[in-house]
Amino acid sequence: MKSTQSADPQTLPLEEQLVGVNAKTGLYPGARSWSGGRFRILGKGPLESYCYHVMSRTCGGEVMFDEVEKEALRRVIWRMAEFSGIKVATYCIMGNHFHLLAEVPHRQTWLQRFEGPDGETRLFDHLRTLYSRAYLGLLRDELKDLRARGMAVLAEQRVDALKKRFCDLSLFVKEVKERFSRWFNKRRGRRGTLWMDRFKSVIVEGKGEALRTMAAYIDLNPVRAGLVKDPKDYRWCGYAEALGGSRRAQRGLCKALGKPVDGWKCAGAAAAYRCLLHAEGREVKDAQNEKVVRRGVSAESARAVLAKGGKLSPAELVHLRVRYFSDGVALGSQEFVEGLFMDQRQCFGPKRKLGSRRMTESDEPFYTLRQLRTRPLS
Repeated sequence: MKSTQSADPQTLPLEEQLVGVNAKTGLYPGARSWSGGRFRILGKGPLESYCYHVMSRTCGGEVMFDEVEKEALRRVIWRMAEFSGIKVATYCIMGNHFHLLAEVPHRQTWLQRFEGPDGETRLFDHLRTLYSRAYLGLLRDELKDLRARGMAVLAEQRVDALKKRFCDLSLFVKEVKERFSRWFNKRRGRRGTLWMDRFKSVIVEGKGEALRTMAAYIDLNPVRAGLVKDPKDYRWCGYAEALGGSRRAQRGLCKALGKPVDGWKCAGAAAAYRCLLHAEGREVKDAQNEKVVRRGVSAESARAVLAKGGKLSPAELVHLRVRYFSDGVALGSQEFVEGLFMDQRQCFGPKRKLGSRRMTESDEPFYTLRQLRTRPLS
């Protein structure tokens, strides 16, 4: 006789545990509409974008996130950023709080993409980031019905209400916290508020030393907390995600460094940022140079990194992408991988012409049999 007791959610595979996080609005049980919050003073200019350091902590700092919960929050942040038009420069998710360095574009300039005869079609394409196909179908029917009944003004108001959710820092953070809270409470079987008050934010100059310093401060959090000795080894921060091959994380740090958007490797952004982290993140000792009064990167580690110009060895890059040994099926030279591909040709689709995939994270000629995902957790 089968047991009627449901399985412990925390024992399920990762993707099953994160199903609520990945669900789109219109399908997620208990989803709530986006409502406004209290007024917050934000930077405003004619054509300017503004950057903010955002921080929010759990109630009393007592609730501690495990690895799956950190991964869930990471996904919610990226997804809501894509929907809201917010650009993430870097982030760090700790056990009981998170940091986020975000660029909020000039709203009217960003909304120009939805103007013109095909503007509403492009708007609906964008809404697919967050909303289910079923919900968008109902919304299209609602707008069509309003216009057919001579209520075009009401239809435009409905569309404008959707557009007001874009490029708004307060609404973006509010939705991130609400969506994660609903999933978290369901997973833990708890009720009530998860986050302490509203988020804190500091406006940061969108270029130059201030932005670089703030990015480094965020990515150095796990080192300051004594969780890792090197920021590259903490999975839930923008720097580690960038080293793992995430283009969006790389572009965010290129923005923070003032490098070209795709200059992570070609413009030396990866090496420059690693040097910055080790120069800014050194541990501080007392006057007798004996007791550490502020944790950070050791002096020996900092000297070693700076001596190498911030470059990681091929072995270190491979280690950071250990999933190449599992998800990648095979790792080696192009000839080796192609040979395996031809031996197992029947296991791959007819459209597959080549078996090898270049491992872009390494300057060495390493190849894998499969193009890999860039999630911190496999």
